[in-house]
Amino acid sequence: MDSRNILSSISDVSDDTEFHTPMPAGYKPGQCKYVVVFGTVMSGLGKGIFSSSLAKVLQDKGFSVTPIKLEGYLNRDAGTLNPFRHGEVFVLDDGMECDMDLGTYERMLNQDLSRLNFVTSGQVFSRVLEKERRGGYLGRDVQMIPHVTGEVKNCLRELAVASAADVVFVEIGGTVGDVENAYLIEAVRELAFEEGPNSVCFVALTYVVKPPMLGEQKSKPAQLNLKQLMGAGIQPHIIACRARHPVTKKVREKIAMYSSVPLDRVFSMHDVDSVYVITELLRDAGIDTAVLDHLKLSDRVNADREHERRDIWNNYIKRFREAAKPVTIGITGKYTSLRDSYASIIQALEHAGVHLGAKVRIEWIDSTELDETNVSDRVAGVDGVIVPGGFGTRGVEGKLACVKYLRENRIPYLGLCYGFQIAVVEFARNVCGLEDAQSTEINSNCAHPVIDILPEQRGITQLGGNMRLGGHDVRLTPHSTVAAMYGDASKIRLRFRHRYEVSPDYMEQIEAAGLIFSGKSPDGRIAQVLELPNDVHPYFVATQAHAELSSRPLRPDPMFVGLVRAALGQSTPESNPTSDKTAQSAKA
Repeated sequence: MDSRNILSSISDVSDDTEFHTPMPAGYKPGQCKYVVVFGTVMSGLGKGIFSSSLAKVLQDKGFSVTPIKLEGYLNRDAGTLNPFRHGEVFVLDDGMECDMDLGTYERMLNQDLSRLNFVTSGQVFSRVLEKERRGGYLGRDVQMIPHVTGEVKNCLRELAVASAADVVFVEIGGTVGDVENAYLIEAVRELAFEEGPNSVCFVALTYVVKPPMLGEQKSKPAQLNLKQLMGAGIQPHIIACRARHPVTKKVREKIAMYSSVPLDRVFSMHDVDSVYVITELLRDAGIDTAVLDHLKLSDRVNADREHERRDIWNNYIKRFREAAKPVTIGITGKYTSLRDSYASIIQALEHAGVHLGAKVRIEWIDSTELDETNVSDRVAGVDGVIVPGGFGTRGVEGKLACVKYLRENRIPYLGLCYGFQIAVVEFARNVCGLEDAQSTEINSNCAHPVIDILPEQRGITQLGGNMRLGGHDVRLTPHSTVAAMYGDASKIRLRFRHRYEVSPDYMEQIEAAGLIFSGKSPDGRIAQVLELPNDVHPYFVATQAHAELSSRPLRPDPMFVGLVRAALGQSTPESNPTSDKTAQSAKA
């Protein structure tokens, strides 16, 4: 009797067995396949980029895929994490605040993900403790093995059922050596045992160092960390070697020898000019074939579909490399020393640039060092500026000085979340004459709180509890600039992550002075998009939403396209780029 038959005879847990394998309704072991990606040597190697690229290749071949990120930290979500600690917080349509890698998956796979695709240790332990309080373990002492590992496997299987995916891609955050990851690694080891042969493919992402004083690639750190993974009971089937330059055959031979992985399954994942090129690297190296062979899925490949999807994707890469129109966009923020804080904005600018045949260069402007005396020098040479989201008081006056200069000197501007609020405060001060206008987040005692918490939010004290999170419908004003950019749409859907809103008490006064709130909540009470008329400013648009979160390579966000177009000196808005034939044919 194999492991699947043993498990199928066990309902849950009792004193008669040491197995604990909760199975969601409708789940059958072995029916879904899994690809598990580990990191070794150090974090930040690009596990999400690798995993999402491999998932896309399989998706192109006709397989239904879905990702899941397992994070070892005890936070229930990423909402309270400082961008300096973990990069940007990516918000899903259902409101889950998660790791930036979920953004990589959404962009690569053209999928809207859900909270099922992101699991932290905080979530796992909470579920276990809640179940224990309900008597769900029949009086057993609750242990890391089998109960906590069992809950991890339950999360994976719940996603498999909900998504009906052929292959679930599991990314374990951090590295193999992290203490908090030990039980996650054990859980997927158990998963492979329970699901049966050829149901789980293990992929290890490692790093090949090249010390400057030696001038050659060294594999010893990779060898030692791979041994640590193998010591945890995981025998990798594939190893991806990260490096700045292509990894030499000699180094790959050493890694193959010490890990017992065939040389043709140890491949180089070196730096490239765009993350979207990784898919072709994987195909050229035969990694997709190796995965399908191991999972016994080769006979289900849809070759015609793969050829069509591959052509569409390669056309994007071709346009990216051939983009020749130079344009410089400034990003004015307080996290500029860590580029991952604005990962989605960087990607959205690339998408818009490729759509317009432009090569976008980013100029980073630290708002904490900005004021009215130096703003003209700091933005000199940029063709357009973005003021992105953020929280707190640091750098706010620098952002206000920047927006004032952009408005008065007719330099294209896109405000995102906090950048929307800054635009309202600046306009209220310098156009409406409300000198003490401010957000109550910055000054709770200001004379004119044009940005404030709405009355229904005031009684909520739990951190994050009064935030507007996730996807919400936005009603657009007919014939407005923003409506035109979205193909004359009357309603769009955007993602939000903020707490403060434009005060309804000031909206009429601000609009009377010339600022147009061209996007509002369906009931018209909350302002969500603003603009200045085209005859006043070539492009002055801001949204309370995070428009960057919805941008995709083949479906660039219209607000970013509008900014880049205006920065190029092209003043006439075109229809929604989502109507592009290429984008339509590439929808999953």
